[in-house]
Amino acid sequence: MSRPFEELVEKVKNFEMKKVSVAVAQDSAVIEAVRVAKDRKIADAILVGDEDKIKAVAKEINTDISDFRIIDVKDDIEASLAAVKLVRDGEADMYMKGLINTKDFLKSVLDKEVGLRTGKALSHVCVFDVKGYEKLLFLTDVAFMTYPTLEDKVAIINNTLEITSACGVENPKVAPLAAVEVVNPKMQCTVEAAELTEMNKKGEITGCIVDGPLSLDLAIDPEAAKHKGATDRAIQGDADVLLFPDIHAGNLVYKAMVHMADCINGNVITGTKAPVILASRSDSYEVKVNSLALGALVAEYKKKMGNA
Repeated sequence: MSRPFEELVEKVKNFEMKKVSVAVAQDSAVIEAVRVAKDRKIADAILVGDEDKIKAVAKEINTDISDFRIIDVKDDIEASLAAVKLVRDGEADMYMKGLINTKDFLKSVLDKEVGLRTGKALSHVCVFDVKGYEKLLFLTDVAFMTYPTLEDKVAIINNTLEITSACGVENPKVAPLAAVEVVNPKMQCTVEAAELTEMNKKGEITGCIVDGPLSLDLAIDPEAAKHKGATDRAIQGDADVLLFPDIHAGNLVYKAMVHMADCINGNVITGTKAPVILASRSDSYEVKVNSLALGALVAEYKKKMGNA
């Protein structure tokens, strides 16, 4: 029986292959990932960076890149701007970080001339397929927004809804997380979680069900919901989206799942004109391949919705 994330990857193969533009592509893990992605018919790639170094890295890891387009740009900053411009101009469908520091990569994303600004806030979404959890689980934000305000959390939810829709999950259950499941005026995240829930009830946040504050166990474990007598909650251990109060909580849960659970995951930045793949240096090439598949799904969704 196939797992939910594997089904997403199969969906990608049903439409025209998308293309990723890689900034400063002389990175072994990235080259391996785009090679595998193309072989699996997930995505093609344009490699932008120092051509000599790109070819040297590919040779070192014994990977054939002769069928990839390579654009030779020696300077890292110039390479990132050239790579993101390919996406802006429609020559590529998504944008991926290579061997460039995150700060400079994000500067290219936000560049006023060639970047992928939309006027929306940017946020990061992780899609997890965890063994034992019967559906996809969306984590946000674990890597981009540090201490999101109430307004930021509304933007994060709306950004995430684009990803859930692209993955075929409609009207997802969004759980704003806290250490407790009741409002405590001394714990600001519980106050804001309750405000998000009320905004959802009033129709100010649409396309989902918001129920918070929720502790993590109530959000993902039906038995915990029963034991705690939370049978009146809209979410009873069946959340689709985990909305974290800050980057610390999100990042800790993300890394615990990656390193301790049997899971498959991919990550994408949203709020941009096109999907942006910002993989961690510690992510395996498989996570990078999964992220390319996720990016391709989102790119196809944007195309269908007329937002590409």
